[in-house]
Amino acid sequence: MSWEVTNPERSREILGLGYAGAVRFGELLAEHGEERGLIGPRELERLWPRHVLNSAAVAPFLPQSGSVADVGSGAGLPGMVLALIRPDLEFHLIEPMERRVAWLTEVVDELDLDNVTLHQVRAEELHGRVSFEAVTARAVAVMKKLVPIAMPLVAPGGSLIAQKGGRAAAEVADARKALRSYGGVHAQVHEVDVLGDGEVTRIVQVRAAKG
Repeated sequence: MSWEVTNPERSREILGLGYAGAVRFGELLAEHGEERGLIGPRELERLWPRHVLNSAAVAPFLPQSGSVADVGSGAGLPGMVLALIRPDLEFHLIEPMERRVAWLTEVVDELDLDNVTLHQVRAEELHGRVSFEAVTARAVAVMKKLVPIAMPLVAPGGSLIAQKGGRAAAEVADARKALRSYGGVHAQVHEVDVLGDGEVTRIVQVRAAKG
């Protein structure tokens, strides 16, 4: 089983200047991802549309300027792809596991990314020490558990941007108490069809109080 860039013309439009880097990132994941425990064996065939290109669903919700944290960055999704798309923003990839940070370090070096900083810590260790205009998360936790982890890192007036599945709205409803406790003043579920093929990605955007 092999991987390929599906719909390359449309992918170029979506990823812009980040296209070539994203393709190389996909190659690295295809070559090393399974052996290093970053992706499952069944994910190779859909690596490009489901993982690499799908990360671009977050891009429309990023701030115009400033810094972005990717919590539980893992393989580098969506943080690495977003850093390629938006070289004007500073990205901080937060990942506690040493072997995953080693992988992320190799990717940063291979792609020559000077707008990415890696943090080998749990997100909670950064609470009260640093804040970001946006915090992204993919496959980290359900919303009521993600909010206490991520919202303390969001600067006043900034956003938590979480990639979610079909239960996004239900997760938001379940997280109402946590959202109130952690200063989430407005939570909205956006449906994004990245390729225009009917495959919808749900993005939960939570605005932080302006202080």
